[in-house]
Amino acid sequence: MPQLIRGIDFPGAVSLVAGTMIGTGVFFKAAVMAQQVGSPGMVLAAWGAAGLMSLAGALTYAELGAMLPEAGGEYNFLRVAYGRMPAFLDGWMRAVVASAGNAALGAGFATFLSALIPLNAVWASTTLDVFGRAIGWQVGIKEAVAVAILLLLGAANCAGVAFGGRLQTILTAAKAGGIVIIIVGAYFFSGGSPANLRGPAGGPTGSAPGGFTAFGAAVLSALWACDGWAFMPMVAGEIKNPKRNVPRALFVGVFGVLALYGLVNLGYFYALPFAQVAGANSTAHRDALPIASAVAATFLGAHGPALISIICLISVAGALNGTTMSLARMPFAMARDGLLSRRFCQVSEGARVPVWSIAAITLWSCILALSGTFDQLTDLTIFGQWIFYGLTGAAVLVLRRKMPSAERPYRTIFYPVTPLIFVACAAALVANSFLASPVEAAAGVLLIALGLPVYFYYRGGRPNESTR
Repeated sequence: MPQLIRGIDFPGAVSLVAGTMIGTGVFFKAAVMAQQVGSPGMVLAAWGAAGLMSLAGALTYAELGAMLPEAGGEYNFLRVAYGRMPAFLDGWMRAVVASAGNAALGAGFATFLSALIPLNAVWASTTLDVFGRAIGWQVGIKEAVAVAILLLLGAANCAGVAFGGRLQTILTAAKAGGIVIIIVGAYFFSGGSPANLRGPAGGPTGSAPGGFTAFGAAVLSALWACDGWAFMPMVAGEIKNPKRNVPRALFVGVFGVLALYGLVNLGYFYALPFAQVAGANSTAHRDALPIASAVAATFLGAHGPALISIICLISVAGALNGTTMSLARMPFAMARDGLLSRRFCQVSEGARVPVWSIAAITLWSCILALSGTFDQLTDLTIFGQWIFYGLTGAAVLVLRRKMPSAERPYRTIFYPVTPLIFVACAAALVANSFLASPVEAAAGVLLIALGLPVYFYYRGGRPNESTR
């Protein structure tokens, strides 16, 4: 039977980290975060907290990824640390819940394209009452575009992992260049002022809820934009020299992206008054320009939003390419261990990729793209992921005791402080999600729990050793 090949080099691995981190969040999320916390300082503090949490997570995953460099990433870490059921639920969450992240990227792609081409047609819309909360829903040309880009990138991933890695490198370089353009323009050509950084007169806006719950919700929003560091280890089975390149790629990719994020978000608040940042595109202001486009208009005039939209379209395409590649390795790993249909661990003869897994992730993402708004989809994704991020961080502690003599090409810096901080932050974030977004949190728990019947159905399956 054909097997996966190690076709991704170090630049490709770094591009997977950076490319999946830089998607749409950094171009959108400052608006909803401003609405949540009510001042530039608190928004930037939320970005800082999200950055530190992501860095702690990346340092933790680096040890596990170098120790267990197989397809599936955290699924393998949890399987070795805790057994098959927690690992299966993580894989199920990634395949079923976290695919909402792909759907959100598709929605972001359509939003940026709408700045270039009118995409105003709405074919059906309604307001749903979910546990007493009104949630808007619509289907139109934007949703159709989201589905189209998901299908296109799914097809591209079937061309082979080496091709996917090269495409990822090109797209990541282009999107990083786009962020640099925004940074330079915001600081030197926007006509902005340091006074904007002080926020609205009288301090935080009265409409902002304030308090720890609101700050936690803002951190959750920022974590969506910082999330890609966990995806690259999922394709560790196809990375060259993984024991060296997996931890190195995590370091370089995460540090580089966090630096860009800090500079560009500061630039948003430097270039525009706080009220304009808070009024940019979000669920509350669906027809407004994204914050990146609004800032670009200050130094590029009428052509600014169009140019930034092109850059952001490239960014979304790069993120979708990376997340589709990574998420497809989860059903593959689960099927390899006999926990899903063996069809999902079949590797194509020519391209040497798990085409059935890629197809399943792509089609499910398309369904989710028709089911919610950008902010609802991202909140659902992040909540589900951080449950298992916490368990994975604790796996470093478990495996240090369970497998003390195992080869560890890299050891987590400041152990055990780093993983303990990461686990504590993950637990606090999950708890806060139930307070700030109870509907999305309940939906995430329900979707994860739906994996239990599937697990019990397949748990007697034998591992498919021929794919290892």
